[in-house]
Parts: sequence; structure tokens; C-alpha cells
Amino acid sequence: MKLRKNMDKNKKENPEVENTACTEEEVQQQPAAESQEAANADTPEAAESAETPDEPAANPAPEADPLAEQLAAMQEKYLRTYAEYENYRKRTSAQMVDLQLNGHKDMAKAILPVVDDMERALAALAEDDKSREGVKLIYDKLISILQQKGIKQMKTIGEAFDSELHEAVTQIPAPAPAQKNHIIDEVLKGYYLNDKILRHPKVVVAV
Repeated sequence: MKLRKNMDKNKKENPEVENTACTEEEVQQQPAAESQEAANADTPEAAESAETPDEPAANPAPEADPLAEQLAAMQEKYLRTYAEYENYRKRTSAQMVDLQLNGHKDMAKAILPVVDDMERALAALAEDDKSREGVKLIYDKLISILQQKGIKQMKTIGEAFDSELHEAVTQIPAPAPAQKNHIIDEVLKGYYLNDKILRHPKVVVAV
């Protein structure tokens, strides 16, 4: 009992001795811990975890650009407008050309009966009639003006009959086999206006 009291008294008087003992115990435990960590590092699970890289984060979906969408819509609208304008321009150009060429169609039709009357007058006048020369000059001048405006007579006699071009007023037996389905007489002359039919001729067809 007395010995134990002396040891307690020494501890109180020399605390450094106790601390030194604790430090020695920690030093002995540290190599053991390091050996355990090294052993754990050598396991396959540790090696796999060390070799496996971190998986990359999934790329987020790109957000729609409102400016790009607006630009695409404006481009589409521009192309549609341009196409409509081109169609309008071509249509109006064709209408202008047709108006310039055929705008006087109604006037030309109104003049044709006057031409018919002058032809009948020339046919009624004798060759030696002095007035016939004057009527012939007026007729030739009128025909020349009509030709300048794109109006020309249609050739019919001797041509094959075409229901798209000719209007048959009567049919007669063909004098010869070669004249079958051909025009042998003309009752009313036909006219073109710039290669378009202005008036269909009235003809007699051999059958």
C-alpha cells in the first residue's frame, strides 16, 4: 500500500513521464495502421475504384435560339413573297403583251364587214369602169393598214378542210377524187390577228 502511494506521488510530481509513455504507444500503433491501409490498397476492389474514371456528366439539350427561329421565319416569308411577286410580274407582263397585240381585236372585227362590202363592189364593177380604179386604191390601202396591225387574210381555196379553222356552209360532190374533203369555194373570207383566228372563213367543201 505504501509503495502504491509513492508511485502516485511520482506521477503527480513528474507528468512528463506519463506523456512520454502515451507517445510511445501512439508510435507503435501508427505503423500498424499504415500496414492496414497498404493491405486495403492492394485489394481488387481498391484497384478497380482507382482505375475507373469518373463518368462524364450528360450533355444538356441545347436550348432553342429565339433569334434563329425568327430569322428562319422571316426568310421563309421573304421567299414566299418573292415567289408571289415573280408570278404576278410574269402574269402582268403576258397580259400587257397580249393587250398590245390583240387589244384592237374588237375594232378589227368591226372593220371586216366594210372590207367585205368593198370586195363585193369591186366584183360588181366592170374592168373598164373608171370608178373601179378609185375603189381599188381605197381597198388596197385599207388592206395594207390592216396588215400593219397584224391582220391578214386566211388562204382557204384548195386547202384541206379543217373543222378547227373553217366553217362549212355547204357540201358538193368532188369534181375529182383528189379534191375530196378539200375547199373548192369561199363564201366569206377568214382573217388572222397575230396568228390567232379573228374570223372563221365560210367555205364550200367537196365530198
